[in-house]
Amino acid sequence: MTLVKFNNGQKNYGVNPFFNDVFDTILNDTFLGDKLVSRVPAVNIAETENEFQIELAAPGLKKEDFKINLDKNVLSVSTEKKAENVEEGKKFSKREYNYTSFVRSFTLPETVDHSKIDAEYANGILKLIVAKREEAKFQTREIAVK
Repeated sequence: MTLVKFNNGQKNYGVNPFFNDVFDTILNDTFLGDKLVSRVPAVNIAETENEFQIELAAPGLKKEDFKINLDKNVLSVSTEKKAENVEEGKKFSKREYNYTSFVRSFTLPETVDHSKIDAEYANGILKLIVAKREEAKFQTREIAVK
């Protein structure tokens, strides 16, 4: 019978522990992680008595850049912006394009009123207001003790 050693989540430092630690810090660096996360806008979602409020941080765009779709219970917000820097009268050996796009999708609960969804874009924040159905709103009442 042959015995095989498994790592079981522990680091195997081998010959030089510093060598492996350098690779761990490079691969798990927050700078690289932040770059990957920044491709989609940050979102705040709040719930009030009458509605849900979804706010997306998307600076540098115009309200015409957004496309908002509702497919059954999935609300999708997307944008596609293509800008190019062109100077007339020069021969370019290199031209730079700026292309920005993202898609964020939200699964809406059964309690929302699909006919009452509003969107507003101001100061780099896209704010979506999703109203609740009347029967889904919080009902408050006092209960008498008998």
